[in-house]
Amino acid sequence: MTTETKTRARPAAVLLTPSAEARIADLMAQAPDGTIGVKLSTPRRGCSGLAYSVDYVTEEAKFDEKIETPGGTFYIDGASVLYLVGSTMDWVEDDFTAGFVFNNPNAKGSCGCGESFTV
Repeated sequence: MTTETKTRARPAAVLLTPSAEARIADLMAQAPDGTIGVKLSTPRRGCSGLAYSVDYVTEEAKFDEKIETPGGTFYIDGASVLYLVGSTMDWVEDDFTAGFVFNNPNAKGSCGCGESFTV
């Protein structure tokens, strides 16, 4: 009797809304030469400790999570994945502001201005 190992695809650490995917496509359409994707990370800054940062990326890092979207490749910094698992990333625009908005079940608190969070 042979045993076959089955590999199951795991869900992405961060769910991107259609609006976020469309914004990634817009960013990639105007990206500088050499850009291979857009990357989400959580650098230490702000009054609560961690912040969300979305930037262009020119090369893959070994432990980054890679998500293929219709408009381009989206990366999640390998060191940030644990802070982001189960999050939803959306792009929201109104008359006065526009930006990525995160619903992060791992965030235990945030600063008053909403720029940083704790886990």
